[in-house]
Parts: sequence; C-alpha cells; structure tokens
Amino acid sequence: MSLWFCEFQTPNLELCSRVKKALHTENTGRLELAVLDTYEFGPALVLDGAIQATSCDEFIHHEMITHVPLYTHSHPEDILVMGGGDGGSIREALKHPEVKSIQLLGADQRVVEVSKKYLPEISAGLEDPRVEILYEDGGNYFQGMKGKYDVIIVDSPKFAGLTEGTAQGEFYQSIHTALREDGLFVTPTGSPFFQQDIVQGIHGAIKATFPITRMYLAFIPTHPGGICGFILGSKEYDPLSSLAQKTPIPTRYYTCRLHRTAFVLPRFLEEMLD
Repeated sequence: MSLWFCEFQTPNLELCSRVKKALHTENTGRLELAVLDTYEFGPALVLDGAIQATSCDEFIHHEMITHVPLYTHSHPEDILVMGGGDGGSIREALKHPEVKSIQLLGADQRVVEVSKKYLPEISAGLEDPRVEILYEDGGNYFQGMKGKYDVIIVDSPKFAGLTEGTAQGEFYQSIHTALREDGLFVTPTGSPFFQQDIVQGIHGAIKATFPITRMYLAFIPTHPGGICGFILGSKEYDPLSSLAQKTPIPTRYYTCRLHRTAFVLPRFLEEMLD
C-alpha cells in the first residue's frame, strides 16, 4: 500500500508526494501539525495541510528570505522574525557576525518543539543565546513601538497574506514604524503564476508605504509553480546598489552574484507589477 500526501496549493492545483512514514501528527489547538517523511523531499513540516519546509529545499527559502535583506543592510544588529517556528530563518541570520539579537514572534510553541525534535538541522539556531522566542499575537505586537529593529523578516503566510485593504496597509505601516531610520523588511508573496492577485496586492501595499520596493525570485520545488517571489521594502538601502562587503558565509543557494540577478524579473511580471 502506498501512502501519499497531497497539498492543495490553489483550489485547482495539487502537489502530491509519496510518504514513507508519518513521523508526527497532532492538533495544537491552533492548527494541524504534521511531520511527514517523504520519498522526494525528505522530512516535511506540514501546517494545516500546507508544506512549510522540507529537508530537501528549505535552504533555498531560508537563505533567500534572510541573506538578501541582511546583505542589503550595512550593519544589521537587531532582527525580528515573524513566524518561522521551524527556525530556518534564525539559523541563516545567525551566520552574520553583526547580528546581536533576534526575536522570533508569533510562532506556535508546538511547532517550535516539534521542529527541534524532528528537524534539528533546520531548528538548531533556536538554542542560540542571541535568540528570544515570543509566543505572542503578532497582530498587536507593534503597538506603541518605534525604531526598534534594523531588519524585519516576515516568514509566515499568516502575516504575508494580509491582502485586504485597510488591514494590509496598517500592517505594513506598523512595520515601517518599528524599523529604524535605515531599516528594511522582506516578505514572501504568492506564486507569480497562480496567485497574481496576492502578488499585486502585497506589492502595491508595500510600495505605498516604503520609498524603495523591490521584488525578487527564487526557485523552490515545493512552492506553487516552483517559483517563489519575495518583496523587500526599505527606507534607505536599495538592494540593487547596496550590497555590503562582508565576510563570506556558508550557503548552498545564495551568492552575491545571485543577489543581483534575483531582482531581474521576466517581462510579464514587470508588467503585472506596473
């Protein structure tokens, strides 16, 4: 008998993978949590039926959502990661010697605990003394906050998917206020092929809030269509011209050459964002 996991990536698109074994399943009270050992992607963290990370391709997402903003900023010391309870973005951010503190906000405690047990290669950085985990409601976290962070990384669909009118504008404005005068942030978007309305909505809201708004791409097999978009909003540093000269760090996907070329968008996407 074959066991298969199928993720509905859109109402009309599925990604299916054959499963060796279900390593862990539970309802946390907030979401359905599973770790599945798959043949093609290795162990996969699945939340509410959607793949969040796999041992096969997680490094692409976590390197591109982390190193692009941290190499764009000249001296990122204080970082906020929203979501990302698997710890992959934390692991990558800790590779930068300038980083003094990282706060992980809004993660489900059970996601963190299960990731530590079943995905240690992704979650190892969560034990670093520079990391503080805040199990708080991310929606209200920024109230009264001003100029606290150099870089904010939104690593959760719960936040990245705020694409509805006023709520969306208020969210990105609160991030703008929480950043220092030269701060910047990054968020993933939907698929440029299958979720164009989401991409346009997020890009438009960030462009209305930040003076510098840039979209870039990465190729991730488990993402809808195999391509993931990210949008960077910055107060001062332009990722096309501000690439800090820093000590090289170990990566498997990100390079400084890739940093520049990732912002070169195909014509259909340029036209869609216009």
